[in-house]
Amino acid sequence: NLKKYYICNMKKLFSISFIIFFFLSSSFLIIFSLLIWLLTKHFDKRLVLLHKYTQLWGSLYILLVPGWHIKIKGKENINPKKVYMIVANHLSQLDILSASFLPINFKWVSKSEAFKVPIIGWSMRLNECVELKRGDKKSIIEMVKDASKAIDKGSSIFIFPEGTRSKTGEINEFKPGAFIIAKRKKISILPIAISGTNKILPRDGLNFEPKGNINYTILPEITYDEYKDMDTNEIAKIVQEKISNTIKS
Repeated sequence: NLKKYYICNMKKLFSISFIIFFFLSSSFLIIFSLLIWLLTKHFDKRLVLLHKYTQLWGSLYILLVPGWHIKIKGKENINPKKVYMIVANHLSQLDILSASFLPINFKWVSKSEAFKVPIIGWSMRLNECVELKRGDKKSIIEMVKDASKAIDKGSSIFIFPEGTRSKTGEINEFKPGAFIIAKRKKISILPIAISGTNKILPRDGLNFEPKGNINYTILPEITYDEYKDMDTNEIAKIVQEKISNTIKS
C-alpha cells in the first residue's frame, strides 16, 4: 500500500532528523552546562541553576515538535520547600525528557550505562545524578549513600521503581529501593503517573511518532507519618496501586 509506505518513510525521516538534531544541538548546549557548573558549583551546593538550565535544555526537544503536546496535572501538590522521593512508572526514554517540565529540583537515580553515553552522561555527572549498577550489591549500597547525601543537601530524588521500562504499558512490580531511602531519611513520597510517552517512542527502538500526547499527573504526597509503620514492600505496593489507578481512570 503506497500510503502506508509513505507514512512509514516519513516517520523514519522524522526519527532520523530528530536524533541528528538532538545530538548536534546537545554538543553545543553541553558547553553552557559546563560553564554554569564552573561558575556556580562553589556557592550553589544543590546545583539549582544548572538543574534549571538542564530542564530548559530537555524541554526544548518536546516544545520544538509541533505534534507533541505535554500536560502536567497536579503541580499544586508540590511544595517547593520540601524534599521528596519522587517515584513514577517508566514507559519510554521520553519520560526523562518530559520530566524537564516538573517544577522541582531533583537528582535522577540512573543505571550506570546511561552515564557512559556521550553528552547525556556528561550532563548527568555535572548535575550529580546518582549512579546505579543493576545487580551489583556494592553499587546499591553506594547509591543509597549518594542519594542520602543529595537529600541532606536539599535535593529531591527521582527514581523509576520498576527498574526498567515497561514492555506492555502495564506497570511492573515496584522494587523497594526508593522507599528504603525515603523511610531512612523520613521524607515524603511524591508519586507521578506517566502516560503517552510509549506511544511516541516505544520501549524498543528509536522510531518516534511525530504526533502524540504526554500526560503527567502529580499525585498528593505521602508523608512520612502516613507510611512510617509500614514495611517497604507494602509501601511499594500502595504507591504502585495509586499510580496504576490514576493511569486507568
